[in-house]
Amino acid sequence: MYNSNTKPLIVWHSRTGTAKALAEAAFEGTEGRAIIKCAANVEAQDLLSAAAYLFVCPENLAAISGKMKEMFDRTYYPVLGKIEGRAYATMIAAGSDGENAQKQIDRIATGWRLKRVADPFILNTEAQTPEEILARKTVPAEAIRHAHQMGAALAEGCAMGVF
Repeated sequence: MYNSNTKPLIVWHSRTGTAKALAEAAFEGTEGRAIIKCAANVEAQDLLSAAAYLFVCPENLAAISGKMKEMFDRTYYPVLGKIEGRAYATMIAAGSDGENAQKQIDRIATGWRLKRVADPFILNTEAQTPEEILARKTVPAEAIRHAHQMGAALAEGCAMGVF
């Protein structure tokens, strides 16, 4: 399906602020050449209208966060077969490794026939106690810079028609 929109969609969910900070940094990197939406507010039309996707969420109990999963559940079949070949990238906020959340998103992207255009970015906060896990996080400057660059690269790739 032809898509005339050249803007990527940044979809995020956050519990403690880490994933939200990463998503906002990525959006800033796009210099307004993207749409950013909380996963709870994303509809199938948002995915259909976007040129590419950046999925940003925490890993909770070795899985993508419930709100992100619910977004995929609501939109999966309405867009199936209509977004094939579009670019995607991911950022995961994790307390230990984030690999399972990453694998879940990759499996969904495989079903949609999306094309990964950036290495997965997993920010390991090393939060292990209940207090650390539930606390608001301060995102390291290097992670913010990386997210900013990832957003800029995704937006530029879309604007140039590379993706």
